[in-house]
Amino acid sequence: MASREENTKRTNRVLRISQLDALELNKALEQLVWSQFSQCFHGFKPGLLARFEPEVKALLWLFLWRFTIYSKNATVGQSILNIQYKNDFSPKLRYQPPSKNQKLWYAVCTIGGTWLEERCYDLFRNRHLASFGKARQCMNIMVGLFKLGGLINFLIFLQRGKFATLTERLLGIRSVFCKPQNIREVGFEYMNRELLWHGFAEFLIFLLPLINIQKLKAKLSSWCIPLTGASNSDNTLSTSGKQCSLCGEWPTMPHTIGCEHIFCYYCVKSSFLFDVYFTCPKCGTEVHSVQPLKSGIEMSEVNAL
Repeated sequence: MASREENTKRTNRVLRISQLDALELNKALEQLVWSQFSQCFHGFKPGLLARFEPEVKALLWLFLWRFTIYSKNATVGQSILNIQYKNDFSPKLRYQPPSKNQKLWYAVCTIGGTWLEERCYDLFRNRHLASFGKARQCMNIMVGLFKLGGLINFLIFLQRGKFATLTERLLGIRSVFCKPQNIREVGFEYMNRELLWHGFAEFLIFLLPLINIQKLKAKLSSWCIPLTGASNSDNTLSTSGKQCSLCGEWPTMPHTIGCEHIFCYYCVKSSFLFDVYFTCPKCGTEVHSVQPLKSGIEMSEVNAL
């Protein structure tokens, strides 16, 4: 019997990651609700909700609390993950939901505490109340102590796996599964395959910016296309001047880089600024200087067309 009870406790024990996922889902829901609510006042005067933002948020979270924790003993994130709160102070072995006082104090600590912090921050930021320096200092000390308590509680939670927040520990409510969970056998083949492809994709993302694609393309094209002798350079210029060697269109403000091919000024200039070791994609000639095409050759090309 004892071993069976231990096995049921292990199977019904909520994992730490599940409790943290429930908290993150709750935060995401709050952000989604607030964004949808603020869009309702998009057409009104700017800053209409700024003065009463803590109170409006408190009312929204109180509405969510009424239909989640108060009525179903679980937040929205916990309901998605098949988790609910249990009264840990109860001596009974069976499931006991949180008492009404625990639920009310949960709302006071979470909703009321957040409202008090935001409202006090706005009050102490006001210039007319700048004389309340001691009250502001005491408030900062209390908030700091509460944050420190939350940090200590989180470290204890990572070790023991109970009470993910300080409020849960103080009120004595912890997360349990709504229904008994069966022990699952996890296959790691799919996970290993995903990790392998993810690592390979990260390696490509790191490697691709280091590769000069344009220079590699020019090198491959120079290998594939046999080079011919550059006899009668003027005739070669006139035949190759019908299109830009980069964009393939009629060359705008035609320029050369020292070979028999013609480029648009903006094409070759941008390519040269992007890569100092830019070479001609047709013949692989390195750029020594970007010079405009001679007027005589340019006119002969226009007349030929």
